[in-house]
Amino acid sequence: MSDLKTSDLTHFDDSGRAHMVDVSAKPVTSRTAIARGHVKMTPETYAIMTDGSAKKGDVLGVARLAGIMGAKQTSNLIPLCHPLPITKVALELTPDASIPGVVIEATVKTTGQTGIEMEALTAVSVAGLTVYDMLKAVEKTMEISGIRLTMKEGGKSGKFEAS
Repeated sequence: MSDLKTSDLTHFDDSGRAHMVDVSAKPVTSRTAIARGHVKMTPETYAIMTDGSAKKGDVLGVARLAGIMGAKQTSNLIPLCHPLPITKVALELTPDASIPGVVIEATVKTTGQTGIEMEALTAVSVAGLTVYDMLKAVEKTMEISGIRLTMKEGGKSGKFEAS
């Protein structure tokens, strides 16, 4: 990575200024991205989340909707992201007592000229923030972490799967 130059980064022009990449000449292809992350909490907070006794309501249901909404707003949040015609957003929020916490996985699809990775990452991030918001009255020490792209396919670079 030490040999990386600004000219190798697509979001910078030849003068090193940030710009939105021109994707108009790229072919339209089917694209999918999957991202994951998790929220770690105390066993007591985990019990409140899983037994449905959180005062704000259904923590995982609200977080699922928030993640979907977040994916749809990505180009409004990330300055150089293209607005994309999202064709699918699915979130799985899986309680995991071994963390203790919840594992969040987002799958996002489009048919377009650029990738959908940022939308998947945003969906996981917003869902994690929502879990925090729903439970913060009980615990302020929760940790949102491990957010990463686990798979993407479509486009010029083909398929990527994290190890």
